[in-house]
Amino acid sequence: MADKQQTFPRELRLLTPAQFSTVFSNPIKASSAEITLLAVSNDQNHPRMGLTVPKKQVKLAVARNRVKRIIRDSFRCHQHDLPAIDIVVLVRHGVTKMDNAALHKLVEKLWRKLCRRYNG
Repeated sequence: MADKQQTFPRELRLLTPAQFSTVFSNPIKASSAEITLLAVSNDQNHPRMGLTVPKKQVKLAVARNRVKRIIRDSFRCHQHDLPAIDIVVLVRHGVTKMDNAALHKLVEKLWRKLCRRYNG
């Protein structure tokens, strides 16, 4: 594992609206009350992730940034376990009530659920 990079470079991100729309077209879902992961296969040889944390759901910028940081960190650590898929992470209001450890645990559970649904 030491030789695998744990970074989150530009090529691992969904950047354009077109890339996001592709995922919304016909996704595999893994969700909880606070977070939904939508995924579709991609033609890359690695997963890519995009985040949506709307102001309407998470009012304070500091809270939005915390949520995004934890999700990005979790993706960074699990990127080598994930298949070649594009993932959009949708965040809902209840996520602000969770502490960092609970949020990290939830996101890890959702990565596993997504992998099972994708492979199974």
